[in-house]
Amino acid sequence: MPWNKRNSVGENIRFFQRASKSQSDPSNSNREFCMQRHSKLEKYEDNWQTSMGGWFPGDKVLLRGKNVFTELNHKSWMEYLLFAATGRESVQIAKLMEGMWVICTSFPDPRLWNNRVSALAGTARSTGALAAAASVAVTEATLYGLKPIKGASDFIHRAKKYSSKRQDLEEFIKQELKTHRSIYGFGRPLINRDERIEPMVDFAKSINCGDGDYLKLVFEIEDILIKSRFRYRANIAVVCAGLLADVAMLPEDFYNMMILGFSGGAMPCFIDASKQEEGCFFPLRTSQLNYIGVEKDRHWRV
Repeated sequence: MPWNKRNSVGENIRFFQRASKSQSDPSNSNREFCMQRHSKLEKYEDNWQTSMGGWFPGDKVLLRGKNVFTELNHKSWMEYLLFAATGRESVQIAKLMEGMWVICTSFPDPRLWNNRVSALAGTARSTGALAAAASVAVTEATLYGLKPIKGASDFIHRAKKYSSKRQDLEEFIKQELKTHRSIYGFGRPLINRDERIEPMVDFAKSINCGDGDYLKLVFEIEDILIKSRFRYRANIAVVCAGLLADVAMLPEDFYNMMILGFSGGAMPCFIDASKQEEGCFFPLRTSQLNYIGVEKDRHWRV
């Protein structure tokens, strides 16, 4: 796999992967015929161009045009992730994101949906890697996790755009509720108060965040919703969205930076279940199931 080592900082990198079969191989004619039918794919065959970065064996590693060994080696892991995901370099934003990971998403409680998956992996004596992968995958939920994070961020950006035109914010909220019947970032299962908001805002203010227009808008919307028949309060998703919008982070940036954000709570649950008796994590008696299927007894072959 030859690599082009002569790319200067900021240039696109071309990766070439040569086919192992010779040109005289009869199967090549079939491949050429397929490529004629899929011309879009032809320019990518054995060729990938990227400005994101790459590894140059025996020489260097580049990320977004910077040398990892000499230009990014002083960064914390969160600063590195921020640069990788967004291209931005900011100690303040990295600290803000790290605070969100610790305060908002890393609860080591095996009853929580993604942590339960990790604990089940542990009780089944699976591996930590599979536990982590599965728990991250199930954070892609509709009512919790990554989709509400992106939804809350999208909403607060649209609300700010609407309010900047000096239009009635209350009417905008009514239309959102009429269309979607709920608003990402407002309301919470079990209890209506989110205990994470106060410590998160306090932490943000300690690093000179938390006083921006987007966060103020979050609480302005909350006041409107509390007085409505829904009585929704803000939850941590929209508060974090407001904090990050105030430092010019887009919904996609927020989403990408939070993909691994729940792992700090999931892994302790895997470790705990792995050290306890095998197969004993939250067993459920069949008598507790409200079965409404066929009445006739089934006889299983052994």
